[in-house]
Amino acid sequence: MGYAICTSSCYDCKRLFSYNPLRVPSLRINGIKEPFCQDCISRANVTRKAKGLDPLVPHPDAYLPCDEGELS
Repeated sequence: MGYAICTSSCYDCKRLFSYNPLRVPSLRINGIKEPFCQDCISRANVTRKAKGLDPLVPHPDAYLPCDEGELS
C-alpha cells in the first residue's frame, strides 16, 4: 500500500503546495482543473463573508496524502 500527493502551484497565488488530487478545492478554468491552496481559500472566505456568501469548506483531507488505491 502506498500514498499519493500532488505538488503544484496554486492557481491564485502561484506558490507551490502539496495536496490530495481528489479533494483539493479547485475550479475548471479553460477546461483544466486548477487547485487552490489553503491560504487562498482562507482569503477568499473573508471576501465571501463580506458579500454574505457561505464560506468555502475544504474537505478535511484536502491537503493530505491519499491512499494510492483511490486514484484508479
